[in-house]
Parts: sequence; structure tokens; C-alpha cells
Amino acid sequence: MALLCACLVLAGVQPPSSPPPSPDSAVVTRQVRALRIPTPIAVDGSLNDPGWVSAERISAFVQRDPHEGAMPTESTVVLVAYDDAAVYIGARLYDAAPDSIVARLGRRDVFTNSDLFTAYLDPYHDRRSGFYFGINAAGTLYDGTLFNDDWDDDSWDGVWQGEARIDEQGWVVEMRIPYSQLRFSGGDVQVWGVNFRREIARKNEIDFHSPRLKNASGFVSRFADLVGIERIEPPRRLEVLPYVNAQAAYTQHEPGDPFNDGSTYTPAVGVDVRTALGSNLTLNATVNPDFGQVEVDPAVVNLSDVETFFGEKRPFFIEGLAIFDFGFGGASNYWGFNWPGPDMLHTRRMGRAPQGSTPGSTYEDRPEGVSILGAVKLTGKVGSRWNLGTLATVTAREYAQLYDTTADLGSRKEIEPLTYYGVFRLQREFPEGRHGLGTMVTATVRDFDDPTLRDQISSSAITGGVDGWKFLDRDKEWVVTGWVAGSHVRGSESRITSLQRSSARYYQRPDAEQTSVDTNATSLGGWAARFHLNKQKGNWFSNSGVGLISPGFETNDLGFMSRSGVINMHAGAGHAWRNPGKVFRYRELMGALFQNYNWDGDVTGRGVWGNTWLQFLSYWSVGLNAAYNPPTLSDRRTRGGPLTRNDPGLELNVNLNSDRRKTISFGLWGGRYHQGSQDYDGWAGFDLRYRPAPNVSVTVGPSFSWSEEPGQYVTTYGDTTANVTYDARYVFAPLSYNEVAGNIRLNWTFTPRLSLELFAQPLISSGEYGTLTALRAPRTFDFDVYGAGASTLEDSTSYYYVDADGPGGPAPRVRINNQDFSFQSLRGNAVLRWEYLPGSTLYVVWTQSRDASQASGAFRPRESLEHMVNAPADNIFMVKVSYWWNPT
Repeated sequence: MALLCACLVLAGVQPPSSPPPSPDSAVVTRQVRALRIPTPIAVDGSLNDPGWVSAERISAFVQRDPHEGAMPTESTVVLVAYDDAAVYIGARLYDAAPDSIVARLGRRDVFTNSDLFTAYLDPYHDRRSGFYFGINAAGTLYDGTLFNDDWDDDSWDGVWQGEARIDEQGWVVEMRIPYSQLRFSGGDVQVWGVNFRREIARKNEIDFHSPRLKNASGFVSRFADLVGIERIEPPRRLEVLPYVNAQAAYTQHEPGDPFNDGSTYTPAVGVDVRTALGSNLTLNATVNPDFGQVEVDPAVVNLSDVETFFGEKRPFFIEGLAIFDFGFGGASNYWGFNWPGPDMLHTRRMGRAPQGSTPGSTYEDRPEGVSILGAVKLTGKVGSRWNLGTLATVTAREYAQLYDTTADLGSRKEIEPLTYYGVFRLQREFPEGRHGLGTMVTATVRDFDDPTLRDQISSSAITGGVDGWKFLDRDKEWVVTGWVAGSHVRGSESRITSLQRSSARYYQRPDAEQTSVDTNATSLGGWAARFHLNKQKGNWFSNSGVGLISPGFETNDLGFMSRSGVINMHAGAGHAWRNPGKVFRYRELMGALFQNYNWDGDVTGRGVWGNTWLQFLSYWSVGLNAAYNPPTLSDRRTRGGPLTRNDPGLELNVNLNSDRRKTISFGLWGGRYHQGSQDYDGWAGFDLRYRPAPNVSVTVGPSFSWSEEPGQYVTTYGDTTANVTYDARYVFAPLSYNEVAGNIRLNWTFTPRLSLELFAQPLISSGEYGTLTALRAPRTFDFDVYGAGASTLEDSTSYYYVDADGPGGPAPRVRINNQDFSFQSLRGNAVLRWEYLPGSTLYVVWTQSRDASQASGAFRPRESLEHMVNAPADNIFMVKVSYWWNPT
């Protein structure tokens, strides 16, 4: 009789004599036992396989949300089994109202606010890293990696099976996770970390087997022990992923262009290989990789002196990228406050657009990106405590094809040298994660055929640093984190001079005391450091930091940085009310003081900041933050000229979000930064989310920004009569700027493995400049207006002539182009994705872009919309087929 009841339970039928376990009786267990089974389990979402009959029932769960520490409102039973090839996880998720289970179908790893079950594994049992595998009630799969005890990364896509099925008692989950997708050490007896999570969407309830505490850091370190796994060996992992790609591009071209007749057809083949080196290391190698992006980068109007940052979207580089995070470990958050944190590694540098310039010619053909000949990535553990990551990439020598119709002559010019990029990362984690120490080194080495290219690109660049953390107490309440790094760049005299004068450092500033341009230098070196002290346990929390970047520090060959010569510091604290009350479900209040100096000790930024976030019992939320900035100095506004004054400023931001569980939900946001009646910035927008069906979602997110800038930089020209401003005129003008942008997205998921995504990004922007002015004196924000007094201003349609002292005076008469602009862009794509076999995918992609511009700066949305829609389009069609082969 007992055997019959057990079989009925595991088959999804609950006999009257065996009711679901009462939540009141649940006690969190610190050990979970897996059952060895003689034959594989068929993963079909039914739990009726004989392998589940004798498996241990794990039913102890506890709420995290909405009532931390309370018993779950619904019962959950989890089963764990294994064989020689895989670990199996089954779950019976009881629900008193099965018809209320939220089952929204989405593309893999795309959150859809559904009922969800997640299993977490720490196969190394290092209590800091691991994997997670999730499935929602509609069958959408989620997976990724865990690191730094608290953090996760969804870029990894494992090849595993998961099925879900809703029935009259709730819903059921089955998972099969092959050992080939995990990393663990050999040995007759295995002990892993394990945890389980259940989300009940309609209640906004989250239940854990091992609680994830709201008022303390640490997640993986709290996992239960998974025992019972014996006599298994890490498999010989070998995965081969060949691909075939065909692309057709139909783009705009000039008549007579010998390089572009409006159509281009590009076939490609390549292969990625993943294999194991021992039990703890994974080698990823690629030959002629397909690094094409599926989603386009947005159009951006950049009027600053800082390079626009675009995140990585290429699969090879995204996967496992977290192991190369430098300077982040131990702490659960890192506040910045004007800290221009440099990145040691920005993988989009590999395969970027060619950097070299070309001489004037009638027509030219240059590749959009540098070809990547091959790349190798090695990640994993050395021993039980050392995390290792290496990356090596070789990019091709690239040429621009040129044709001059006057001489009827064709030629080619090297625009990117053969380049090697290398990264080495090693990190030691000490027992219980109480402290850690790591190092990271990057190297860029280039080989030039054309000597003139040496003046445009550095010949070599090396960066290296150490980072680490240490908890100061047994309860892991206080933690110190920090890093120190150095850099060394070599190149020609012209190249190093260019780096010294670049927007990252502005050595040429005439009033700088600590820096000056050395035109004979053939190298540039510097250092940087950052330290944090965090309190991250309990309702009270604090975050303080100090950082320094010396003027010569440079990471832009393989990393990303915007500023050097910076000293930054902040001190902040806050309090969180995490238990629901009569009105609020959650409240948070925090504040901070911050200050920036340049390398001369000038205060370039300071302020006080406060923030509050409130979530109501209805799951609506509102956030408000404000900042006040006292007067400071700017060493950037003149783009290498003298200091100017920053007037005091006041910033206010507010946002409102509705309950995201609903079919229709929205978010509103807006803000304003005010430095006077004629100097302000404003922004506003909203996101409207509509789910007309469980497998369809539509998001519309327009945004608006506007500003009045009394002093926008235009240009600099020499004038020996301008003694006060160091023999140069720094030309500015009032700027009225307006921008309307948006994101429109449709996700239609037909099955968990077949989806269609439509995405569009419209942008309309305009900038209208006022009368030209010149900076009156350093350390001021005062200007002399051209055309007033003795100065003259001659206005033309597309340019101006200015003269600081009028005709006959010694000051030069200078031509300055009219800066007014209007720009329109419409970019979007359609992506059909079909995982026709586990790990094997077919992509069909259509990308279209339209751009138009005018010399007028007037903001006329209707006309701009017509220009955008009527602009000629570039269309790119792509079909890509990859096949995952696992011969083991």
C-alpha cells in the first residue's frame, strides 16, 4: 500500500491519505541527497518515471518575498537523481488555484513575470560560484552562471533539457543537466552546493530552500550540501559548433562607385570548439568566427568629448565574460558618483572599425569591422581555489581600396595592422570567501606594414593590476575591496603626443601645473587605484570609496576609459525597511556626499545626493532622488584650454512604476538639472508594456530630452592678442537642443524554441546654436559676444567670419562653420530564431537603417519625421545555421 501511494504521488496524483506537506512543518535542511538511478529518466514533465519513486522528497522552503521568513503559501516538493551522464531534478509545485498559474511564453533567458522554478548548483563546492537552471510554467528556459557569491550572469547558454506541465494540482518540472555542461573535480564521492527557488507570479512570492537574506550579503555560500553523488567522473567534454552564414546587403551608393553597386553578397563558414582540459578547465576556440550582432546599436548624437560606450553583444565574447571582471569582488554594490571607472577589458575593441585614416580619393572601400582570424579562451579553476581566465585573439591586417577618377588610378592603404590581443586573469579565493586576491594583465601588440600608420595607432599597450577583498568580521558585515593597476603604451612620437592631447587627459591645458606635452616621448605610463568600505548586512548599510587615476593611465587599446588625472571620493549610507507594513511593502532611504579633484588639486565636482524608493502593498512603486552641486571648476569644457567655472546646480529625478504582473503595465520617469534660468537640462519618458497573449509582448518606450546650454564649445583658434586666455580664443555659443527617441519591441514566442522579435529605434534630434562668443577669462563662465563692441561677426548660410577687434586690428579674421544640425535615424531589425535541435540554431535576420540630416537646427518634429521615413534605406538580410555536435 505504501508503495502504491508513493507511485501515485510521484505520478502527480495525490491520494487522500497523503496530503501535501504542511508549510508549518517545513524546516530548512542543510543537506540534500541525490539518488542514483539505473536507467535515464525521460524528461517529459510528468514525474511518472520509475526513477523518481525512491528519490528523497525535499519540501522545506521559506519565503523571501513578500514576507521574509514566513512559510510559503503553496507547497513544493523537489526530487534529485543522477546517473553516469547527468543529474536530474524534478519538482511538484502544488497550487490551490491551478487556473491562476501565470504561464507566459518567452524567448530563452527573457524574463516574462511567470511562475518559475530554478535549481542552483555549485559543483566545485567553493561556495562562491556555480550555475543556475530555470524553467517557467510555459516551458521557457533560463540558465547562467553564478560568481562572487551574490552575482549572476545569463550570457551562458548550456545544452540541457527542461519540460514543464500544468495540471489539476499545480504544475510539474523535469530537468536533465548533463555533466558535460558542468565543471567539477574528480573523485569517488562528490559534495556539491545546491539550492532551489520558486516564484508564484500572481502573489509576487519568492520561496527558497536555502534562504537568500534581504539584510545580508551572500547567496552561494548559503547553499545546502548535495550529497549521494558517487562514482562519477567529469566527462571528456568536446562540443563542436560549425556554422554557415549568408548575407546580402543592399545599401546606398554613389553612381560610378567601382566598389559598391548597391548590392553585396557575403558567404561565410566557421567553427567554434569547446573542450575540457582536465576536469576543471574549459577551452573555447574559434576559427573564422561569426561575430555578427543580431541586434543593432542605437543611433547616438554625441556632443561631448567622450567616446560613446556600446556594450558587448557577440556570443563568443559574452559567454564567461564575468571571470574577467576586475576590481569587483566581495562587496555586493559599488557606488560611483562621478567616478570615471576605467575598464581593463572591453572586448568590443577586438574587431572594431579600422582606426587608420586614408588620403583623399574620389571613392574608397573600407571594411566596417576588422576581421578576427581566430580566438582562444580558457576558463576554469586551477586546484580548488584558483580561478583562471585567458583570452587570446588575432585580428587581420586590413586595407582600404581607393580610386581617384582624376588620375584614373586605384590603390590600397593599410588602415589596421595585424594585431594580437591577450588577457590573463587569475584570482585566489580563500576559505568561506572571507578574502580574495587576484591579478589581471592585458597586452596589445601590433605589426605594421605601412610606417605612416604608426602615427595613428599605438604599437603596443600593456596593463596590469591586482585586486582583492577582505571581510573584517565573522558575520561578513563589513568588507574592504580594492584594486591597483598600471599601464604602459608605446608608439611613435606623433602617436604619443596625440594620446597626451586626447580628451582623456588634455596635457596641453595652458594653466595645468602637473602635466605638459612632451613631443619627444615614445611611451606613456600611469597608474590607477580604487578602494571601497561597505557595510552590507542589516537594515543599515553604508558605502564609501576613494579612487585615483593618474594623468598617464591608459586602457583604451583593449579596455575603455574616458578620463584620467582624477581623484574621486564619496561617503554614503542608507536604511531599508524590508518588512511590509500598513502602506508600504518596502522602503529605502539613502544619501551621500561626494567630491572630485583634478591632478592639480582643483575641485571639479562636489555635491550632496539623496534617494528614496517606496513600494506600496499594491506593488506600485515610486522613486525620487535629488542632488545639489556647489560651484566648482571644469577642466574639460574648453577641450584642452584653461579652467572655467561651473555654476551651482540642482538635480531632481522621479519615477513611477505600476504592478508589472498585469497585462498592461507602465513606467514613467523624468528629471531636470538646473543651473540657472538659461542653463538647464530636462528629460522624460515612459515605458508601456502590453501582453495581449501569454506568448506575445509589446513594449513602447518613447523618451524626450531638451536643454538650454549658454556655453556649448564650438572651436579654438590661435590669437596672439588674446593674452588673458593664453594666446587663443575659445569659441562657444548658446545651444538649444531637443531630442525624441524611442524603443519599440514586439516579442512573439511560438514555442520555447521558436521566436520572432521585431525591434525599432527611431531618433529625431536638433541643435540650434546662438550667437558666437569667446571665453572672457580663465576660471569664469563669462563670454564676449562676437558682433558686440569692436568685434565683428559676418553671418553666412553655412559659416561665419569672426574678428575679435574688427577690421584693421591685429586679431585674425577667422572662418567658423555653422554648427546647426538636425538628425533623424530609424534603425531596426527582425529576428526569427529557431533552436531546431538542442544547441543548434537557425537565425533569419533582416536589419534596416535610415539616416537623414539637415543644416537647420530648428526643432520641427513633423518635418523631421517625414525626413526619417522618406530617407533611403540600407537593408541587410542574413541567414545563419549552426549545428551543435557533441561526440562524447
